[in-house]
Amino acid sequence: MRRMDWDEHDPGHFEVDLVHHSGLSTEGQYVHTLQMVDVATGWSECVAVLGRSYLVMQDGFERILARLPFPVREIHPDNGAEFFNAHLLRFWREKTSVILSRSRPYHKNDNRFVEENNFSLVRAYVGYGRLDTVEQTRWLNELYNKLWLYHNFFQPVLRLKEKRILAADDHHPARLRRVYDDARTPFDRLCHLQAISSNKQAELQALRQATNPLTLHQEIQTLIDYLSALPCAPQGVNEDVHLTLDEKALPLA
Repeated sequence: MRRMDWDEHDPGHFEVDLVHHSGLSTEGQYVHTLQMVDVATGWSECVAVLGRSYLVMQDGFERILARLPFPVREIHPDNGAEFFNAHLLRFWREKTSVILSRSRPYHKNDNRFVEENNFSLVRAYVGYGRLDTVEQTRWLNELYNKLWLYHNFFQPVLRLKEKRILAADDHHPARLRRVYDDARTPFDRLCHLQAISSNKQAELQALRQATNPLTLHQEIQTLIDYLSALPCAPQGVNEDVHLTLDEKALPLA
């Protein structure tokens, strides 16, 4: 139980959170966004899961781990039961190199990076409406696949470099000034820190070179419009979460 350092320099220390897509009512089963943000680089990963069972949570983590271009060193969620249960503790124990830590109770700022990105990386695109079907889950993951590329390769982020205490004077009380480094994309930060292999770096660089960011942004907006038009499940009906687990084997309708 701890708070991760704001000036962490080694990639792989992830703050983790769930964003609820329940709309006005938390009744029944609905979609959540599992989000992971790397403290050192701002690299973000988002996956949509239907419900909060161990089955879907493990599936979400497995998909993120399969896509990450650098290793996870630490997972740092809040104290939710969806993160801390016998099944997930066993799951992370099998990842012997991964440290599992958690926030202090009633200290939301212990997960400050992922908390502030809950809006900019999730709510700003998905909104606050209810999502509770298999089809909505699958299309939301299609949207996150596009946003993964858009944010990590084309959207610069600032990281805090240092904090300075300015002494009080005749006109101002003592105050804290934050100094930020140059804005760079998470991918560029990974390359600068040499956190990924040369082969992987070349592969991802080729992916960015082959991507038109304007076209990518238009595809994102098209997916948002389509997702917002999908109907929710009838009241009292819970859909089969197994149909969301292996999306590559299930062609989109």
